[in-house]
Amino acid sequence: MKNIKSIAVYCGSKLGVKSTYAMVARELGAQMAERGIRLVFGGGRMGIMGEVADQVLAGGGRVTGVIPQFLDDLEVAHKGVTELIVVENMHERKHIMFTRSDAFVILPGGLGTLDECMEIITWKQLQIHACPIIILDVDGYWGSLKELFKDIVEGGFAHPKSLELFSIVNSVDGVFEAITSATEPDRIVLESHL
Repeated sequence: MKNIKSIAVYCGSKLGVKSTYAMVARELGAQMAERGIRLVFGGGRMGIMGEVADQVLAGGGRVTGVIPQFLDDLEVAHKGVTELIVVENMHERKHIMFTRSDAFVILPGGLGTLDECMEIITWKQLQIHACPIIILDVDGYWGSLKELFKDIVEGGFAHPKSLELFSIVNSVDGVFEAITSATEPDRIVLESHL
């Protein structure tokens, strides 16, 4: 796998019900700063989104936030980041986060996080990119999503190798191990469903 200089982290703008969500977000941020990896994120100051950004900054790391104007207008932007990019809409936000990232990590989050997760996996299936995608399953948060992925394959709507487009891990150390061992997507995941 190529040298990873920046990671997009998709995660919630809320803290969630378990303290472990924020704890793992902070651990991820600390390890990113320690490894010299830039954080690219949604630009918010709240929730575990804010936790991971604060930890990267506390460790002397660099953080790029990308936030739509309407959210900046609501004063939810993290003004302490290294670089804050204000965009017109959510589509532009996702595109900029994509173009500035070498890998993608999904932490617990809501509908927006799920949207980002599914889109970046779909783009890899379509051979738009070959970057590592890691889902960090904190305390079983993504258990239902794992079952859904299996159901999609068993239902005949995705090739079994589609499950190799991403890794699901249970620890921050596992994130970096999965990034290191990530492979190029098999072309059959695209061609088998054309």
